[in-house]
Amino acid sequence: MLETGCAALRRLGYKPFYFDNIFDEDMYFAGPPDQRARDIEEMFERDDIRAVICARGGYGSNYVLPHLDLDRLRRFPKIFVGYSDITHLLTWMNDAGLVVFHGPMATKDFASPEGVHLATWNAATSGRPDWTLDTRALPGFRPIVQGRAAGPLYGGCLSMLAATIGTPWEIRTQGKLLFLEDLNAKPYQIDRMLWQLKIAGKFEKVAGIIFGEMTDCVQPGGQSYTLDQVVRRSLRDLRVPVAMGMPSGHVPYGNVTLPMGVRAELVVDYDEGASLHFVEPATTEAPVRAVAHREA
Repeated sequence: MLETGCAALRRLGYKPFYFDNIFDEDMYFAGPPDQRARDIEEMFERDDIRAVICARGGYGSNYVLPHLDLDRLRRFPKIFVGYSDITHLLTWMNDAGLVVFHGPMATKDFASPEGVHLATWNAATSGRPDWTLDTRALPGFRPIVQGRAAGPLYGGCLSMLAATIGTPWEIRTQGKLLFLEDLNAKPYQIDRMLWQLKIAGKFEKVAGIIFGEMTDCVQPGGQSYTLDQVVRRSLRDLRVPVAMGMPSGHVPYGNVTLPMGVRAELVVDYDEGASLHFVEPATTEAPVRAVAHREA
């Protein structure tokens, strides 16, 4: 699937490259964590590399964090794209002041027909300063709690975000538009993770909350309640706008690219739907030549 994804990137005009050790194995990891950290740092430092697209998620990027030198990355900022387990790297880089991208990966999305939402990929990576995602363009993007808020977009996979609590890499949510998405989690499990974030203070002074598509996050057995109702009940005391259904991350097709760390405006209206408007560019250079790299 990696070569299939690279072939799709070539058709889009990019020039994929990856290290030979991309296929290394260390039990259930893609090689030793210190080596994976060195690979990321080299990708950022090399002048011939313009972006890093993770090949897949899985598990193990949390082990990379203690070995990653963020000062080296900050000296050579690059487009860095991924989701799922890659959330650990996205939020840590974002907290260090780097803009990162929650979006398609090589072996999952670029390797699949219609796996990538190309309009947002191009808008996010090309430095477009003014663009909007709304219910008209994404019919599943819908209101949960109406309101209006602005702030930098931040977040990723909900279970990965909850796992940072009590660690040196604990997420920093104050003033942010918090994006939360996940896969195959039952509504009560979603509630449990939201409760953990709430009790840990991660919803205090958050500007607004946007949920992903939440693929297969349903309760078996024919219970009458919906995930929307569970979310509304769990977050009812926050008094911030909440929207649901942004198709970025664990989605079957059309994976939307979201620039994290870029200021955006969220408007949620029960009649008009939801909209997310980006008010500044995520990049300052010409469109990139993409690079495939794996973290798992």
